[in-house]
Amino acid sequence: MANEQPREPTNATTNGRARQIKIGAVILLVLLIAVGIYWWFFLRNYVSTDDAYAKADSAMISSRIHGTVIKVFVHDNYAVLTGQPLVELDPTDYKVAVDRAKAALDEVTAELKSAEILVPPVHISTSSNVVAAEASLSAAIDAVTQTRHTIVQLQESRAAAAAELVLAARDRKRFAALSATGAGTVRREQQAQTAYDTAKARVNAVDAQIAAQKSALAAATQQVARLRAQLRVVESKRSDVAVQLHKVEALKAKRDLWKADLEAAKLHLSYCMIAAPIDGYVAEKSVQVGDRIQPGQALMAVVPLKEIYVDANYKETDLTDVHVGQPATITADIYPGHTYYGKVAGILAGTGAAFSLIPPENATGNWIKVVQRIPVRILLDKPPSPKYPLRVGASLEVSINIKNKSGPLLLHPTWTEATSKTPREP
Repeated sequence: MANEQPREPTNATTNGRARQIKIGAVILLVLLIAVGIYWWFFLRNYVSTDDAYAKADSAMISSRIHGTVIKVFVHDNYAVLTGQPLVELDPTDYKVAVDRAKAALDEVTAELKSAEILVPPVHISTSSNVVAAEASLSAAIDAVTQTRHTIVQLQESRAAAAAELVLAARDRKRFAALSATGAGTVRREQQAQTAYDTAKARVNAVDAQIAAQKSALAAATQQVARLRAQLRVVESKRSDVAVQLHKVEALKAKRDLWKADLEAAKLHLSYCMIAAPIDGYVAEKSVQVGDRIQPGQALMAVVPLKEIYVDANYKETDLTDVHVGQPATITADIYPGHTYYGKVAGILAGTGAAFSLIPPENATGNWIKVVQRIPVRILLDKPPSPKYPLRVGASLEVSINIKNKSGPLLLHPTWTEATSKTPREP
């Protein structure tokens, strides 16, 4: 038995093994061809990742004012519409502020009306007094001028009368001498004396008139001075009109200030009712009746599930042929077998690591190259069906069809004053 030699394989056994090898080779070849065909027609134009999550631009609800919560109208998971009340604060203090501002505005408005009513009478009275004073001064100046003219005329008349008096004095003296010698008559002497007395009386009368006119001139001059002073006083009253006008302007400014305070008080009162800014579902509610809240304090979030989108974190090596506008299919772990459809809306301007809280510092001594991931924004073609709603943070698997490469790699600027949001469609 120990010296027994191993048997040699028979021809039948050898042929069976060869046949099995050939069949296996054929099967392997068919599988390789099938895999190649599947890759060529199905996988070659797709890039996929399971590092994708559902997201939404949620609205964080907070208060613009401080106050005490008196009502909470919603709870977590409530569906709300834009403008629907969420929380109400105690409005008592803000109502008092509105009433105070309104009362102050009414008071200033009444003062303004009173001041405006006084402007025309003050203006008319001042203007009338100025006109009257100017007229009186003009009349007094005319009187002074006329008196001076009369004095000049009287002085001319006196000069003529004085000349006649000198002549009459000579005639009287001459005829008196002739009468004393008997060469002249007494009658002629008497006529000369009468002429002298008349001329002298005329001179005295003119002197009296001149003296009277000079007195009148002095009085008229004093009247002019007095009227000039009165005119200056009346003209100074014009400042009362300016003061009244400035008072009106000051009251208008004060009225505008209180009007602004009233609008601000009404605005703060309106803030006591906190409403939903968008349609969505309530989440993360952290407010209760009786809470004392401060401006900016987070109370809850409103998640717009109908506007949900996808952020797919692709390896940078997979994004070579990814363009804006390419179609994408999305499947969610929560709904196996259901597919969502969307389009590439944009590729983030940097890697996820670059925007992390502590970005990597690669300029160090020890460096290991790691393939980075870049978020790709996918917008759904239509909102998710109510039968298959997506929740924020849900795990997804995204596949992008990169066959059509006509779309841009970067979005073009499309800024307008009407909207600053990222375009929903590429």
